[in-house]
Parts: sequence; structure tokens; C-alpha cells
Amino acid sequence: MSDDTARKDTPEQAEFRTYCREWLQANKPGEPPVRLPQSPLEIMTTEQLGYLQAWQKSAYDAGLVGCDYPVEVGGGGRKDCQKIANEEMLAARTPFLPNVIGLGMAAPTVFYHAREEVKAELLPRLFSGEDIWCQGFSEPGAGSDLASVQTFAERRGDTWVVNGHKVWTSLAHFAEWMIILLRTDKSHKYDGLSYFVVPIRAALGKGVTVRPLIKITGETGFNEVIFDNLEVDDRYRLDELGKGWQVAMTTLLHERGAGELQTPRAGGMKNKSSHTISSSAVIELAKNTRRGEGTAADDPILRDKMMQQLIREEGLKQNQRRSRVQALLDHPMRLLLQNKLLASEIAQSLGSLALEVEGMSSSLYLADPNAPARGQWPMAYMNSYGMTIAAGTSEVQRNILGERVLGLPKSK
Repeated sequence: MSDDTARKDTPEQAEFRTYCREWLQANKPGEPPVRLPQSPLEIMTTEQLGYLQAWQKSAYDAGLVGCDYPVEVGGGGRKDCQKIANEEMLAARTPFLPNVIGLGMAAPTVFYHAREEVKAELLPRLFSGEDIWCQGFSEPGAGSDLASVQTFAERRGDTWVVNGHKVWTSLAHFAEWMIILLRTDKSHKYDGLSYFVVPIRAALGKGVTVRPLIKITGETGFNEVIFDNLEVDDRYRLDELGKGWQVAMTTLLHERGAGELQTPRAGGMKNKSSHTISSSAVIELAKNTRRGEGTAADDPILRDKMMQQLIREEGLKQNQRRSRVQALLDHPMRLLLQNKLLASEIAQSLGSLALEVEGMSSSLYLADPNAPARGQWPMAYMNSYGMTIAAGTSEVQRNILGERVLGLPKSK
């Protein structure tokens, strides 16, 4: 972390930064026993999950996860310190935190909208990674048009009976809990939605069926989840009946990086079984890829594309810095919402550039010993399309920016 950043720390943040740095130096995990996926959303095996859960649990026990949440719900009771822990975990090149949906979407939604006893029940095990979470939003007939979800919850006293079908549900094959948007009134599109948390692991075969979906990469991070008379206690409803759309906006704002609470983040570990997706890795790839009498790095067209990639990444980095300075914000949401759009498209262009550097060798996959970078770049490119779809497609993001930030008329 730069001296400039450290100088801007409050005394509490500076003390916490020193603590994080020293703890990470002494407790950084060793070489994983299995090949790790490129992101938490591609975790496929219990061995991968077990290693990553142990890492998240140790970071949580040390106070590096959930720092800014109140102690009463399992947090650290600090103020504006999660970003310090994030910066130090990323600088230390740790493994990523596996409970990405729980930390980034479920935790803030539960915190802002659940009953106090439910927060105290669910959040500690979410922060520790002992309970994995998934998100039940998309359906076969409701993707970008999220308000059209039809999975229905019928009230029977203090219990709700859920029937329907969710799809593209990342990590559902390991999840204990799901945040879910349900229809509770068929006569209103938006006001007929309510928001719940539901226990899916405990109900497997008793109202819940999880079916893995094989992606183009060959991985199984996605799933479809079918509900057949699943009974859910009313205490697991978040906020008032019919307020599901408003609660979902809390989830989506945090998923897009525009929420009030910082999501715990770690990653960047370099080892034999993982692969770092970065511009520096593409530059290194180009230097080691033969092209004619030289290397791909000698190709002026590729060099220009690499520079354009670096310029875009630097622009995003500076936008993220600016978004943390209130006096520099012309609109409170513009940069925050813009960052999700740009970050996902920049990741996609990076994967595309890597395949261009590899040339015909980009057709070689993981199992081929001749594949450059162990076949990781074709996988990164294919996975990048999920990033431009998740949390709302790039087209949806541009509509949001146009309507809510620029004040343009709604599209029809």
C-alpha cells in the first residue's frame, strides 16, 4: 500500500492497517492442495471449498472480515476499516474469499432489512464462511426483467410455501442459505414482490432440488434450483410484505459496488495451482510467446492494444479513487455504478487480448500440456461474459446510468 494512502488513514485505520499487515505476514495460507478456480463462482469441489473456507474463517477470526458491522451481529464494530483490511489482503496476495455472494449481497441486505434476532443468527456464520450463500433472483422467464419473477410464496399462517424455479444460481451446490425474491401477490408487478432468506441445504430432497449447469468452460459454478412446497418461517421475510423490490435494490447496489457497506475482498495469490488474471500477466505472456522472428510483445499492433488496455485500467483505478472523495462527486451514484460496467468490460477485453497474443495456441485447453499459461486464458475469456451479465447486463447498466444519472427519458 502506498505511503500516500497510509497518510490519509485515521489513527484507528493506521493502527488497524499495521495489525492487518503483521497478521497476514504471519498467517498467509500456504500452497493449496488442489487447483483453485479463477473466482469463487467457479468453485466445483469440496476440496477447493474446504481450503478456501478455512482461509476465510481464519481471516474472520482475526477481524479482517466484517470489520465494519456491529459486534452484536458478529462484526468487528469498527468504522471504515473493511477497506483497510481489503487493501492489505490484496497487497499480500492471499487466496480469495469463497463466500462472495454472502459477503457482497446477502450480508448488507440481511443487515439492513432482517429482524434483529435473524441478523444475530445468520451473519456470524456468513462472515466466517461456515455457511455459504447463493442468490435466487433470475428465473427461466425473468432475467434482466427481474420484476417479472414468478416463483410464488403462499402464506399459511406464520409459514410461507414456496413453489417455482430459479436459474443461474452460483454456488447453490454448496449453499446453506439463499437470498430470494419471490412473488407474493400476482395482481401487482412490483408491489407483489417480497424478499426472503431460505435454508436450502437443510431442505434438499424435502422441497428443494439443486441441479448443476455445465458452463462452456466445463465448470459447474451455475445451478438451477427448483422449489416444491418448501416451507419457510415468516421470520425469514426481510422487511414488509410487498417491499421485495426495494430490498432487492439494496442487494443490487452492493453487488454493483455502490452500496454503503464495503464488501470484504481478498485475492491475487500466485502459486502453482492458480492463475492471476491481470495486464501484467498478459504482458509476460506476450514476452514468452513466439511470433515470427521475435515475440508477440514485438508486434506493434499488439503493443498498441496492450497500452490501450493499460490506459483503460488506469482510468478505472483513478475513477475508483475519485469516488472515495465526496467533494469530487458530481453525482453520488455515477462513478460507483459506472465502475461495475467498466470493470466487467475491461476484464472481457483483457481476456480477448490474451487470446490474440496466444494465437492458434488459444484453442488448447486445461488438459493439454502444451497450452500456454496452463490453458487459463481461454477459460478467463469465457468466464468474462458472466461478468457482463451478472448484476444486470451492460445494456441494463447503461440504461440505469442514462436514466438515473443523466436524467434521460426511460427507454420503451
